[in-house]
Amino acid sequence: MRTALELFTTRGYEETTVDEIAGAVDVSQRTFFRYFASKEDVAFGVQEMVEAHFLAALRDRPAPEPPFEAMRNAVLCAWDTIGEAIMEVVPVELYLRTFQVIESTPALLAVHLRRAMETDEAIVRLIAEREGLDVDADPRPRVAVAAFGGIMRITGQMWVRGEDRSMEAIRAITVAYLDQLGPALAGDWRRTAGSDADAADAARRT
Repeated sequence: MRTALELFTTRGYEETTVDEIAGAVDVSQRTFFRYFASKEDVAFGVQEMVEAHFLAALRDRPAPEPPFEAMRNAVLCAWDTIGEAIMEVVPVELYLRTFQVIESTPALLAVHLRRAMETDEAIVRLIAEREGLDVDADPRPRVAVAAFGGIMRITGQMWVRGEDRSMEAIRAITVAYLDQLGPALAGDWRRTAGSDADAADAARRT
């Protein structure tokens, strides 16, 4: 996987062939397909690990936790522990470069969006099961996961594009944005903005 990702990020995903990947690690094409169904599977191998780690953390959250609290605690727990697992496979820096390749390669981006929808659906069903809800009759699990999933995608993009690409950085960005979810959905933005402006004006006068 590491060799394939290095080739994808240096030569380009479309330009790299399975034969080149197999040749770089001195194995046959048959051996490659024993581990991976396609190049696409290799490209998303680490991402699949991250997603599975989060879903496992969510399943382990205490039953009394409300949905948003459970998702928030699960993702923070996942970021606290996934770094070591990723580094056993590839350097974190290579994972980040691969993420950039995924976002800049149309074929991979389409798969990435499809996978995100599938992951969101898995989370929806987990949340509905935790809350004892009929996911097809009650819209709340899908609404909650749509908001949560949107934040995860935004913070992931910010992390990849930022200067600090440590696990601590993605955790801090995630905390900051998740903490804004409730106020952003329920708050009066105009009133808050006005209050902030008044406070700033009073500070300047002082």
